[in-house]
Amino acid sequence: MPTPTSVRSFSKINLGLRIGPPRADGFHELTTLFQTVALHDVVTVEAQSASATRIELTSSDPRIPCDARNTAWRITQAALELLGVQAHVRLHLQKSLPPQGGMGAGSANAAAALLGLEAQLGVALPALQRQKLAASIGSDVPVFLVGGTVYAHNRGELCVPYPDLPRMHCVVVAPSVGSSTPAAFRAWDQHITRLTPQAARDRLSELSRIYASAFTAAGTMFSGGRLPAGVIRGYRPGYRPADDQIGASGVLEHLAEGLPSQPQDLAGNPLLALVRTGIENDFEEVVFQQHPSLREIKHALLGRDSRDESRLTEPSGSALLAMLSGSGSSLFGLYRSEADAMAAQQRVLVLGTGARVFLTHTVSRDEYWKSMVLPG
Repeated sequence: MPTPTSVRSFSKINLGLRIGPPRADGFHELTTLFQTVALHDVVTVEAQSASATRIELTSSDPRIPCDARNTAWRITQAALELLGVQAHVRLHLQKSLPPQGGMGAGSANAAAALLGLEAQLGVALPALQRQKLAASIGSDVPVFLVGGTVYAHNRGELCVPYPDLPRMHCVVVAPSVGSSTPAAFRAWDQHITRLTPQAARDRLSELSRIYASAFTAAGTMFSGGRLPAGVIRGYRPGYRPADDQIGASGVLEHLAEGLPSQPQDLAGNPLLALVRTGIENDFEEVVFQQHPSLREIKHALLGRDSRDESRLTEPSGSALLAMLSGSGSSLFGLYRSEADAMAAQQRVLVLGTGARVFLTHTVSRDEYWKSMVLPG
């Protein structure tokens, strides 16, 4: 086997999420804004050509399936078939992210496994084929082939890279209880009977306009309101057709060409404009009913007394934004300073829920790609 390739498998949070009506294929339409954060697993890949394909998968977390149920396994097998390559592949998942946490851990593992496999074999799928493959494995997987701040719609697999938010301090809470995404969607369908399919689609369009408006108001939207050519269909910003012919190591070197630089202070932060609109995560309506302790954690992240949502117990240390990530059960808060984030961490720990509480930060698209591959 060649020297292994180890890839950071970064996580994500959702800066708002709205759910549309169920579709004929069983999926739901949704609209959301993803943001990658520094918390990560590590996916290590070893691969070499062989007379027949064999995939071995191990994990540091015994709860993780190590067979064809695993997204990293599935994308590896599918990529080899698309490349027309037979190989012996060893995958190891060093897990830090919670399963069923709403942070995209399984999807991120799949994207990292694909990039590690390409680096090991010295070949790469064409960008359009890579993105299509990612979407076939899971709705969130394409997000991790973009990184940074990413607008997503349809069932979440159609991604548009947005200008990066400035780096912000973040607290992520991983409760001891998990939240099943299919179960959360079923609960949502039972809960929201008052909305017609058209009204539900209108809510999706409204959130899309809110996102576009917030970034335009902050002066960070793309010139003329249009995205650079190739960005939407490329697997990463700045994609050029010629990149399909470069080596896998070179794939990770052509980063974010033509994208605006991220704002460096909160004055130009689109998040502030989003917060003023009152953005929410629809899943909170049903997941908090199933797990009331999660609402208490959100209050602690916000800096609010759980008995009075209007009163700030620590105004100077309150969150810019706090909410459930995806379908949960993880929650996050974003803060102006590290001191504010540390104060929030302590508020959550005082609750005594047994949840794991992480101090981290948001990761820009440029930082995402530059720090993804660990030194060999």
